[in-house]
Formats: sequence, structure tokens, C-alpha cells
Amino acid sequence: MTQLHDLRLRLLVQQESERIADSQPEELDLSVVQARCLCWLALLAEAHEEQATDAERRGDVEQAMGWFADSMRLRDVINVVTSIEIPLPAASELAAQDDDRDGDDRPLAA
Repeated sequence: MTQLHDLRLRLLVQQESERIADSQPEELDLSVVQARCLCWLALLAEAHEEQATDAERRGDVEQAMGWFADSMRLRDVINVVTSIEIPLPAASELAAQDDDRDGDDRPLAA
């Protein structure tokens, strides 16, 4: 079940990144979007962990478990987003240039 959840989450993130790339291909750096998302997700996970600790201190075990479960889900999302390889724009341009140069080195057919 965990693998299915991870695959579904990965697909959702990839679909969203494709949607963003299609809507703003010139203006958007997906690596920046990924970095910003990771920062916000980490902050949310920390806040949920703090809420879990506060609820546990108050003796509200059920609420603490809920907050903790949410923080773990956020950590799972962080791991999935981190593992998605988004090519950097400069790296993509270099790869394209290398491909172009590789094509020029081939001998002409007789």
C-alpha cells in the first residue's frame, strides 16, 4: 500500500510540474519551484511535529497521533519531491549543445 501511495504521489508531482512547465515555459525554473516547495514542506512538517508535542503534553494522545501522522505524511512528500530529478536549465542547454556537436563529427555517407 505504501508503494502505491508513493507512486500516486510521484505521479501527481510530475503531472503538476509538467503543467507548470507547459503554462510558463520561458519564465519558470522548475528547480527553483522544487526548492521552494521543499522549504515550505519542511516548515509545515516541523509545525505539525510541534503541534503533536504540544498535544501530547496536554494529554490529548489522539490529537497528538493525528498531528504526528500528518507530519510523517509531509516527510514522505518531502522524500518524493526530493527524489524527482528536475533538469537545471543550464544543464539542459549544455546537453543540447553536446548533442549538436556529436552530430557534426559524423562522417558523411558516400
